[in-house]
Amino acid sequence: MSDAPRPFGESVGAQVEARTQLEARLPQPPVGHYVATVGKHRIGLPLVQVRPDLAIALLETTSVDLDFVEACGAELADALRRLNAEVVVSAATLGIPVGAAVAKALGLHRQYVLMKTEKAHLADALVEPLTSTTTQGRQMLRLDRRWLPHLAGKRTVFVDDVISTGGSSAAGLRLLRAAGAHVVGLGAFLVEGDGWKGALGAEDAELVHALGRVPVFRPNGRGGWQEDWAC
Repeated sequence: MSDAPRPFGESVGAQVEARTQLEARLPQPPVGHYVATVGKHRIGLPLVQVRPDLAIALLETTSVDLDFVEACGAELADALRRLNAEVVVSAATLGIPVGAAVAKALGLHRQYVLMKTEKAHLADALVEPLTSTTTQGRQMLRLDRRWLPHLAGKRTVFVDDVISTGGSSAAGLRLLRAAGAHVVGLGAFLVEGDGWKGALGAEDAELVHALGRVPVFRPNGRGGWQEDWAC
């Protein structure tokens, strides 16, 4: 069997239909498309303009093929397995499917989720500020205090869909360490460029295990977009 990345999905027609449904939910039409390699798989992603000078390849894990998430989650779990994690933590919203797939593949029975929205049961949550490429304005990452006994002293991996600027990941690591967790790894389906390494710092950047790398996109001066790997 070849180890070359393979397109994911039952057929080209099925992939096009799924992509069309996803694009109908985007706040604005995509400005292009990009085929990303995620571990052993390839997937077509819409390019979404998030600023006048920036577009990203959007991996919306809540809307792609469930088999894709499960397969990539199992592959990411294999990369993390040697860390002997006792706990998997993800961040809402797009990290949740990743966390579920990784936890299942590691033989764990649940994941713990860091939330970004205010809820009545999170009034006294541990909080960390964060910024995100895909969300405007400042947000807060929240950890339910009920989970503290399940995290304290435990070998913990923090997983997400994409590490972009590294800001969300850094906030998650600070929150988990404040809860007493022993963070042994940081997993993601994709990383964007290399800029995230600065936000995480050299030591935490070494914890990262990702299945693939994608660029961000900048205006090319001709009405289109060009890859920027040095972000």
